[in-house]
Amino acid sequence: MKRAFLAAILFLFMALQAPSAEAAGNPARGAALYAEDCSACHAADTDQRGPHHRGLFSRQAGSVPGFDYSDALRGAGFIWSDQLLDAWLADPEALLPGQDMNVSVEDAQDRADLIAYLKTLQP
Repeated sequence: MKRAFLAAILFLFMALQAPSAEAAGNPARGAALYAEDCSACHAADTDQRGPHHRGLFSRQAGSVPGFDYSDALRGAGFIWSDQLLDAWLADPEALLPGQDMNVSVEDAQDRADLIAYLKTLQP
């Protein structure tokens, strides 16, 4: 029951966020934003304060082996998509209450650019 409720909330949130996730992203600008705003905690290939990002779009949230995720992220039960990542970047706590990333990206174009860059990190 609890999982079904969470799934319904996630679906509704994704539906409301979908237009900003569909904005055309610029991966070069996203790489610059990543270096400036994300690299203090994340890297493409190594776990830092946050988990590595290579292969993000093909894995389940909270599943990098050996990384110490919050209970919220470990139990999220979804695979990262453009829409979920857009919602996460916009407001991680709204998407998954109790998560540990307390940084958000307010600008929709910045989120689209970051997502476009992260897609270049697929294996």
